[in-house]
Amino acid sequence: MRKRLARLLAAASLCAAAGAAAGASLPNVPVSSVDLARYAGTWYEQAHLPMFFQRRCVADTTATYAAQPDGTVGVVNRCRGKDGRFEEARGVARTVDGRTSTLEVRFAPAWLSWLPMVWGDYWVIALDEADYRWAMVGSPDADYLWILSRTPQLDPAVHERLVAQARAMGYPVDDLIATPQRSQDATPRD
Repeated sequence: MRKRLARLLAAASLCAAAGAAAGASLPNVPVSSVDLARYAGTWYEQAHLPMFFQRRCVADTTATYAAQPDGTVGVVNRCRGKDGRFEEARGVARTVDGRTSTLEVRFAPAWLSWLPMVWGDYWVIALDEADYRWAMVGSPDADYLWILSRTPQLDPAVHERLVAQARAMGYPVDDLIATPQRSQDATPRD
C-alpha cells in the first residue's frame, strides 16, 4: 500500500511539474499592433533560424523597410556573402486582415503576386514598444525567426530575454545562427 501511495504521489508531482512547465509556455502570437512609420528604417539582424534563402549570408545582414503611399511596405534585405560582396533582395510587405503586426512579404516579381505561395508570413512577435530599438519576427508555424536591432550590437540581456521568449513560444532556438555585424555601417560600398 505504501509503495502504491508513493508511486501515486510521484506521478502526481510529475504531472504537476509538467503542467507548470506547460503553463510557462507562451502562445505564438504577434504583438497587438506596430506603427509601421516608426518600424520603417534599417534593422540589423542579430540572429536567425536557418533559412534556404539566407544560406550564402555570412555577416552584416540588414533589413530596411519603407512605408509606401499605397499602405504596403518596401523591403530591402542585404547581407555580406562569403566572397565579401553584398547581396540584396527587394520585396514588398502587406498587412493581413488590417493588422499591422501580421504581415506577408513577397520577393517574387509583382506579376506573380496573385499566387499565395509567393507570400511569406512575417509576424512581429516582440517589440520594444517604447523606442522601437529591437524586434523579434516569427511565423505562425515557428519555422522562421529573426532577432533585430536598430544598432549593430544588441544588449546581450535583451538578446537573452528574446531567445527565452521565443523558446517559450515554441521556436527551435537551439538552431539559431548568430549574425556577425562586422562594421558599424553595414551598407554596401562596392
